[in-house]
Amino acid sequence: MTQFAIVTDLDRCTGCHACTVACAQENRLKPGVFWTRVQEIGPDGRFPELHMYFIPLACQHCADPACIKVCPTGASHKRSDGVVLIDREKCIGCQRCQQACPYGIHHFDAEAKKMEKCTLCAHLVDRGESPACVRTCTTGARLFGDISDRSSQATRLLKAAGAYTFRLLPQAGTNPSAGYVLRRQAWSDIHQER
Repeated sequence: MTQFAIVTDLDRCTGCHACTVACAQENRLKPGVFWTRVQEIGPDGRFPELHMYFIPLACQHCADPACIKVCPTGASHKRSDGVVLIDREKCIGCQRCQQACPYGIHHFDAEAKKMEKCTLCAHLVDRGESPACVRTCTTGARLFGDISDRSSQATRLLKAAGAYTFRLLPQAGTNPSAGYVLRRQAWSDIHQER
């Protein structure tokens, strides 16, 4: 079964926010609305060995999404390729998905009274393209692919990084599809912080 996801190599992420801008432009988001954001952690360490860490955050397109379980209308749903979406026609703006999501990625459109979030650029994925945030990543830190396919770039990065891979908030039980790699010494500290 296909499971599309983004894998981010945090050793390469510089916190440039190109992903947030690309997402906002591609999805024609209102000013000040972002479906992806970059969380900054740090500085960590002791001078002169100080490090900043940047973690791009968006919908984790979970294998077992909490947002779908609480949606009373079926607006939150998952496609067969693992992409989690919100059907705006069915959404009543109750914000239950926002409350249930452990990653804090949902946005309430107060004007439309609807929920919205990262769609993994499903309109681009359906054309065989990568999401906008991946295409515009200035350092190539973000890789997109089918993580159930052993030959995809995303899967190969996860395999090569081995013990240096993690998923956000595994204790939440949602089985997020998005993966992160951090080889620097403090990677376990970041994992603990999330």
